[in-house]
Amino acid sequence: MNKFALTVENLTKIYSNSKTKKQNKALNNLNFEVRQGEVFGLLGPNGAGKTTFLSILGGTVSKTSGKVNVWGFDLDQNPRQVRASLGIVPQEVNLDAFFSPKKLLELQAGLYGIAKKDRITDLILKMVALEEKAEAYSRSLSGGMKRRLLIAKAMVHQPPILILDEPTAGVDVELRNNLWKNVKELNKEGVTIILTTHYLIEAQEMCDRIAIVDKGNLVALDTTEKLLERIKTKKINFKVKNIDSNKSLLMKDINFKINSKNSIIVTYEKNSLDFSEIINYLNENKIKIEDITTEEGDLEDVFVQLTKH
Repeated sequence: MNKFALTVENLTKIYSNSKTKKQNKALNNLNFEVRQGEVFGLLGPNGAGKTTFLSILGGTVSKTSGKVNVWGFDLDQNPRQVRASLGIVPQEVNLDAFFSPKKLLELQAGLYGIAKKDRITDLILKMVALEEKAEAYSRSLSGGMKRRLLIAKAMVHQPPILILDEPTAGVDVELRNNLWKNVKELNKEGVTIILTTHYLIEAQEMCDRIAIVDKGNLVALDTTEKLLERIKTKKINFKVKNIDSNKSLLMKDINFKINSKNSIIVTYEKNSLDFSEIINYLNENKIKIEDITTEEGDLEDVFVQLTKH
């Protein structure tokens, strides 16, 4: 087994309109790898090509060209082995309301042809913290529990790769945190996680590496830390004592904004100067500093910078 859970080479998908003869390139020569055991984020605005990519992996859409290898199996040559290596958690909650979680997992295991003696239904329910609801009707579960049950369904055949498509859409903060706790536990057990989300702060906190796609093109692929380093601007808020709003503050490559008589906002490029130079400048101008807060760029800033969305 190689060190990559997933490799994508020159993956292209073109949709053709038979009436207008126009072609829409949903994916354009995508190239990237997902390493075994990592949490990998796949981000992009609506229409970027994420759903097309996941549909190709799931077998519901055929690629136009390129190669996809999942857990050592080629998508064209070994499609069944590829499906067996993936557990896909869909964005939509689609559960039979009158089956219990345990019954649903047993049925799912049967669909995968797993013998009763080899099923780990109880263990999976425990992993997603649903053991106490094992015999309850699915319709009685909360939104967060239903999301966790979808993860459990995707895990019945013990796939090494779990794909989460917008798993926390419409889930409140507490349930979202519980869901991520479960996902982190699965990752600790060695499961490779591929995640799509519109909550960029989640991707920033959860992912080891992130790929950003836009209009079918890969526009960034790096560790979360290195993507954040792309944001050069730093913002500092100085709480000061009674500054004149008409006072002129000038330094090379520094933007000063007097927000109020007690606030100055300073923005500058991180590597352009030492922070102490700003402090010295304010002291020289007899401005009394009472407090300092700083803001670093986050993944949303990187996303907007790369996709213009």
